[in-house]
Amino acid sequence: MSSEINTVEIREMSFSNGDQTIYGKLYIPGTSEKYPTIILSHGYNGAHTDYETECMYFAQHGYVAYVFDFCGGSTRSKSSGQTTDMTIFTEKSDLLTVIDAISSLDFVDDKNLWLFGGSQGGMITVLAAEERAACIRGLILYFPALCIPDDWRKKYPSLADIPETTELWNMRLGRTFFTSIHDFDVYAHLRHFQKDVLIFQGDADEIVPLASAQKTAAHYKNAKLVVFPHEGHGFSEAVNRLSLQQAVAFMNQHQSISF
Repeated sequence: MSSEINTVEIREMSFSNGDQTIYGKLYIPGTSEKYPTIILSHGYNGAHTDYETECMYFAQHGYVAYVFDFCGGSTRSKSSGQTTDMTIFTEKSDLLTVIDAISSLDFVDDKNLWLFGGSQGGMITVLAAEERAACIRGLILYFPALCIPDDWRKKYPSLADIPETTELWNMRLGRTFFTSIHDFDVYAHLRHFQKDVLIFQGDADEIVPLASAQKTAAHYKNAKLVVFPHEGHGFSEAVNRLSLQQAVAFMNQHQSISF
């Protein structure tokens, strides 16, 4: 996978999760063999379009890439569902559905299936990886927002403090988003994933502090934390390119024949 692939096929591909429909796009570097594969999860009020550049880069370097919209996960989502019904756990259910569906495709090497998540999508990624640890080779995380439960407990110390809806960054959340994580210890759900984890974090991130990323890395047996000076919550073009190069090198190095 050292030479760059010029022709990438892009397919729209949707899956059903109960009565919800998950919309996504699949980037395929070829059609003649099985490929290592990476599934990308967007952040809060994000969409699959946020990671089109990343998907194309991965595909050009020999990886099938699938990116999707969480149900109710964005005002721009092409998946079904309302933002007021979305929770961390509905998004985890979406990702588990995607993992199971993508891993069953004929051209996907299910021994080399990777997960990628940014911000809230990073938190969803680590939770899904716990439940599918046997079939996930490793994780790539951009500023993973495992601080979300702690942040909202500070905002709403008591369940009685939580309103019916909350407007946050141009998206309306329902009460269930906050009640469902009020007593949730996300770090207790990291200990069983023993495979390779690569975390990218900016030291100027005001949404996910560096200390949060350090805490996340410390809970994994095989985690590498890469810190970019002066980078915030969303990397500059140059640093994003560098992180993609490092991510591909990391996955190439840690590919496996069997678990």
